Amino acid sequence: MSKVSIFEVKTPEDLKQFVKFPMNLYKNNPYYVPSFIKDEINVWNPQENPALQYAEAKQFLAWKDNKVVGRIAVIINHKEEKELGIKKVRFGWLDFIDDTEVSKALIDTAVNYAKEHQIDNIEGPMGFTNLDKAGMLTFGFEKIATMIGIYNYEYYPKHIENLGLVKEKEWVEFEMNFPKVLPPKVEKFSSLIAEKYNLRVLDFKNKEEILPYVKPMFKLLDETYKHLSTYTPISEEQIKTYKEKFFPMIAKNYVICVVDEHDELVSFAVTMPSYSKALQKSKGKLFPFGWWHFLQAQKNNDRANFYLIGIHPEYQRRGVTAIIFKEIFVRFNNMGIDFAETNPELEENKSVQVLWQDYNPVNHKRRRTYSLKF
Repeated sequence: MSKVSIFEVKTPEDLKQFVKFPMNLYKNNPYYVPSFIKDEINVWNPQENPALQYAEAKQFLAWKDNKVVGRIAVIINHKEEKELGIKKVRFGWLDFIDDTEVSKALIDTAVNYAKEHQIDNIEGPMGFTNLDKAGMLTFGFEKIATMIGIYNYEYYPKHIENLGLVKEKEWVEFEMNFPKVLPPKVEKFSSLIAEKYNLRVLDFKNKEEILPYVKPMFKLLDETYKHLSTYTPISEEQIKTYKEKFFPMIAKNYVICVVDEHDELVSFAVTMPSYSKALQKSKGKLFPFGWWHFLQAQKNNDRANFYLIGIHPEYQRRGVTAIIFKEIFVRFNNMGIDFAETNPELEENKSVQVLWQDYNPVNHKRRRTYSLKF
């Protein structure tokens, strides 16, 4: 039996193999959604990824029988350690064939990296920050992935658990068949709340009018989730990077902003048409034809994804979400959206999950990070 060999990614060619490995592994899988190859390469470029200003990372490939059979990245986020007192090695970009020797060699690589840095625990799969993909899929293997959700085969968590790793955090995702008639209580409550607190929904005439609100959205995101134990504030550099990466994909009718009488942002929701099938068709490349699939997804789509929702703490218990959902309801119906899917939400984050309670949400996916202490 051939031995598994682990090699650190050192060259541009190594990095291409690292990025493309899952595309080969899931080549015939109808639920896997690839990332853009260029974006994945840029993740490891300090000029493109501001997280590398305060984090160190390495990538590794597993080889067996003269071919790549797995990959893993290891990360130490020094900002997390400094601001939250959390010292750990994050592991991510974890993919492997159904071979226990391969999965063990990859996890051993993360453990050894931690020991080299006098760190006694690892956790993953996760990225550099809170806004990166995180959580190994444990339920919902026959549901198409979203642009921001990790997809993996059903054997992944079995391998990881057999290696002694245990559940650290759990995320849930919901799917909703969006109603054709707005629940009367949402309609009534929305008007009452808007009048009581003098709130209004901004009417963007074009995408450019959204730009001045991008930074306030991220600041409001900090205010919304800062109570979560694992949340670290988003830096100015990260805001710039996320804006450049995702703003081109946003359509103006999918962004809802609610402001008060002083035009201060108090709540927002960023949704997008589902780009899952467009990404599958583009095969990780925007050019020469990938852009056309994205354009079609914006024009003709019956499915949308929730990506970001922020509500100022002062308004979280004042029913402002009714205003957001009334507006989403009107827009989705006008655009022919029948289905909506949430982004991954921490299992204990009930304040976010209650947002969907009037729309008969179905928990169709679950994912978790695993940890190992030694």
